[in-house]
Amino acid sequence: MKRMRLLTLTPLLAIAAVSMSNAVGIAGALLMIGVLIFLHELGHFLFAKRMGLPVEVFSLGFGPRLIGFKWKETDIRIAALPLGGYVKLAGYNPEEPEAEDPHGFLKQPYHRRMLFYSGGVLANLLTAYLLLSAIGIDQARVTSATPQPSPLMVLEVVPESPAAKAGLFPGDLIRQFGELRFPGSTSAEAVAYIQSHADQPVSLTVEKDGQARTVQVTPRNDGGKGKVGIKFSPTDILYTRRPLELRDFWRGPVFGAVETANLTGQVLQGFGRLVSFRASLREVGGPIAIVKGGSEAVKSGWTGFCMFMAFISLNLAVLNALPIPFLDGGHMAMLTLEKLRGRDLTLPFKEKVLMSGFYFLITLMAFVLALDLWRLKQ
Repeated sequence: MKRMRLLTLTPLLAIAAVSMSNAVGIAGALLMIGVLIFLHELGHFLFAKRMGLPVEVFSLGFGPRLIGFKWKETDIRIAALPLGGYVKLAGYNPEEPEAEDPHGFLKQPYHRRMLFYSGGVLANLLTAYLLLSAIGIDQARVTSATPQPSPLMVLEVVPESPAAKAGLFPGDLIRQFGELRFPGSTSAEAVAYIQSHADQPVSLTVEKDGQARTVQVTPRNDGGKGKVGIKFSPTDILYTRRPLELRDFWRGPVFGAVETANLTGQVLQGFGRLVSFRASLREVGGPIAIVKGGSEAVKSGWTGFCMFMAFISLNLAVLNALPIPFLDGGHMAMLTLEKLRGRDLTLPFKEKVLMSGFYFLITLMAFVLALDLWRLKQ
């Protein structure tokens, strides 16, 4: 058995499910997923080489080898089942505790083995940071931003706010707020409307994945002004940019660091809501949702695509860091437990833990796939 990347599952069913999107959008979304898989596994690969350990296989996908080439001792391949990727050390596989260890992986110091297991997570974090820094460099050039008539995109929802209680989530499109329609009205008019309707129920029409619904939200009275607890922006903004300057190259990385921290916080909050059973099923997305969202991001322009890719990369980082057996975080948790105990866990115990994690992930995969298919029928 090999390590599995849950959120990078891309079965052929996903392609059929998003056939309503154009081919360019689908191709871009699949390319994004493939790149994120590659970069995640590259993190493990580079740390293995840094430790002087030979890598037998670097694979994108599972199952039979389709194409590839040999680089030194490593078989770099694309496999038949596009369900993720894996790096296999020569003579040793972390998912097979009883396997021989001829090259001394288990004799490596604790911190070096931790770096190997965390290589994919660190690669995902670095990928998100670089993407957001590129966006920051471009945003530093903006001299004016003129909102155009368009639907309003919900960017953030404050927990326990009126908007959260009404069932709004980031990514929702606001089509109507009381008497205001979008496109037609401006975001400034929406803010003024909310502020003038404190403690008054207002009808709100939102759209998600092409499905519209109407909810009631009552702005909370905050010093005489209404607040619903959302941050939104027009989906169409006309930007004016100046030529690139040297100072933009230090402003961009600062923006990247701040946004990486903010997005990571949002991802952690989302996972926290999931494990505490406070999250709605609408917040849970599987491979079909990722391909569909990526397809829409491709069509929105390079900035939206990079932002979406950074968000998915951070989701992968957080997911793989969770102490779930069979994921990187599970290996790090067991390694840390052995370090604290001062001796290794027994092989039968490791095998039972790993198999339980494997079955849990397979069940979770089936659940999110079923959830994606159910959404398509709505």
